[in-house]
Amino acid sequence: MNEIESVITHGGAFKFEEAVRYFKGKITLKPSEFYRMAEKYRSLAFTVSNYSKLEVLNKFREELLRAIEDGETMATFKERMDTFLTDQGYQGTTPFQVRTIFETNVQTAYQVGHYDQMSDPGVQKLRPYWQYQAVRDNSTRPAHLEMDGKVFPADSPVWDTWYPPNGFKCRCTVTSLSARQVRERGLEVEHEVPLRVQLPDGRLIVMHPDVHFAYNPAKRQWSPDLTDYPEPLKNAYQNLQKGKKVK
Repeated sequence: MNEIESVITHGGAFKFEEAVRYFKGKITLKPSEFYRMAEKYRSLAFTVSNYSKLEVLNKFREELLRAIEDGETMATFKERMDTFLTDQGYQGTTPFQVRTIFETNVQTAYQVGHYDQMSDPGVQKLRPYWQYQAVRDNSTRPAHLEMDGKVFPADSPVWDTWYPPNGFKCRCTVTSLSARQVRERGLEVEHEVPLRVQLPDGRLIVMHPDVHFAYNPAKRQWSPDLTDYPEPLKNAYQNLQKGKKVK
């Protein structure tokens, strides 16, 4: 179990200010608006499937932010959300639902924070290589396992597609390495991911992140020029900048 996975599963004091800042910057949208947008913009927005009232969506966002800021566990998040939902006349969350919501959002925020720290020019100068790390167990997807241990330059375009999380409940992460570490560990620095890989059992798999996860959320940031942004994001962002409540 890697450090980020341990924090997400068990809670704790591990916290990135960058992770908090990233999640605070998300705009709450209804699922109908969210899923009409191109994938590259979705890291800017927040939604939860099967809920259309902004009051409920904002409560999910509020409790997830609280978990990221305070290092709270999934169990605490579920307890608070279930209390709110039942008070509003909804059923509580299922274990599968809450795990998907919690892990996907918290993992993404922590990974963005991790990316921002590793991308610092001073850090990147000392540690110019990044290594993909997957959890090697029966729950890990074959393509993610095939990425495990691969090393690419920190500025490689590979990370535009393969920076975690690379799917729902993805537990992968990335670590930075110095040139000396790469050399002493006998690692090979690669520059592209093969399109297909044949597994030991004969299966041929496509090397690609899961559907809707083939982008790097840390590299999509708000810009003062909103010209190219989808209307729902543009309107919501402008309303928030004016201090209005999004309805």
